[in-house]
Amino acid sequence: MPLKISRILHAGYVFDCDGTAIAFDPIVENPFSRNCHAFPDVRFDLDQVRQLRLDAVFISHFHDDHLSLESLDFLDRATPIYLYCIFDELFQMIRTLGFEKVARLRVDVPVRVGAIEVIPRRALDDDVDSLFQVRAAGVNVLNVVDSWIGPETLAQLAALGPWDMVLWPFQTMREVAVIAPRLAGPARPTLPDDWLEQLQVLAPRYIVPSSCQFVQEDWSWYNHAMFPVTYRQFAREVGAAVPKASVLRLDPSVSVLLDADGLTQAAPLPWVIPVGAQEIDFDYRPGLAPPATADIARRFPALSEAEAALVLDFCRHGLLERYRDMELFEDSYFQQPRLWRLSLYRHDGAATVLHYRLDGDLIDLVPATDEAPSWTTDVPLAKCHAALVLGESLTSMYIRINDAAFDDATLAELREADITDDPLIRCLFNDAIGAYQAAQLKRLGYCVDTH
Repeated sequence: MPLKISRILHAGYVFDCDGTAIAFDPIVENPFSRNCHAFPDVRFDLDQVRQLRLDAVFISHFHDDHLSLESLDFLDRATPIYLYCIFDELFQMIRTLGFEKVARLRVDVPVRVGAIEVIPRRALDDDVDSLFQVRAAGVNVLNVVDSWIGPETLAQLAALGPWDMVLWPFQTMREVAVIAPRLAGPARPTLPDDWLEQLQVLAPRYIVPSSCQFVQEDWSWYNHAMFPVTYRQFAREVGAAVPKASVLRLDPSVSVLLDADGLTQAAPLPWVIPVGAQEIDFDYRPGLAPPATADIARRFPALSEAEAALVLDFCRHGLLERYRDMELFEDSYFQQPRLWRLSLYRHDGAATVLHYRLDGDLIDLVPATDEAPSWTTDVPLAKCHAALVLGESLTSMYIRINDAAFDDATLAELREADITDDPLIRCLFNDAIGAYQAAQLKRLGYCVDTH
């Protein structure tokens, strides 16, 4: 029996072999992670999803575009869930959803599910995610998910070959460039050298561009600024670097059969339904000027008075408390006295502007003066609320760092600074493990208890 490999969406796959069916990082929402829209577009037959009887689900890490409780909620609760994660809270959340068989994955420890063996392999950032080696039907598949591979793991993987197929994370998303566009350099016009060298070492028969199959809202400038790699470019560069490999694009629902003799098309997943054109590609536009945050804020509905008050109370009080409780890195930009300006844009484009004086771990709200700020943060009020209440992730907040006119000396310092040193980012996301999943549980009507 060959191994059937079917694409769900983004990093999601179903592997079938000899009566065994398992899924990797299944997402059955569109959009997912609040504002990630399937690219190409799909919809899901959720009645069919509810009827699925998967033998196991494997999740590579806890990021919300890989571990979605609202997607898992459609699955039978008898399904074993295997998660690579160092945080106990996420396991408890899955159990709260009603899954009884929830197990922790460990690097290099195989898991056998019927006819399929899955072996987690070490990723470069092994505190966060893992790779998956899959063996079935006499074939050897590497699912890199959206990880990076370190030298030791590459040597190990080379020894574990030959590889029949590699699912490769092909998109080099420019998250920093869209958050701080004034300070961002141009995108590198080619794939990272490391990727091509590693694929040459692995030398698989088939290479699938994987783990980036989404765009933001249709009006979003991110769609032309954050995704610099096209499918065409990937196929061209990888084909030149690994000429013996076939580059195979798998769109949502598409299935193939893989065995020692080669690869053939198979019946698509019936519950993943393509919508519109599927042979579309990313459209990167270097040098694109970003719209003003005020204009972006107009895209979102007005908050209620209570919702707006919650955000402003946090910015005037809770933010200060959180900041004072955190410890700065030794090389933090804010180890020296700084004036920080935070602008919160309402649905009508008007802003509430707050000024803070920072010095190391100290922070105070101060009146506006004629002094020029040394750090600025602009964000739609609605998105700040979403981060506080819904666990919305940084890359969907449309936050804009240091989008102001600075003198040359300040600009030189800012170019050396880390944008994650931003006080709002740190106060919203520092130690916010599982915030998105906790918000999902509340939306689904479950009591959140991660202890």
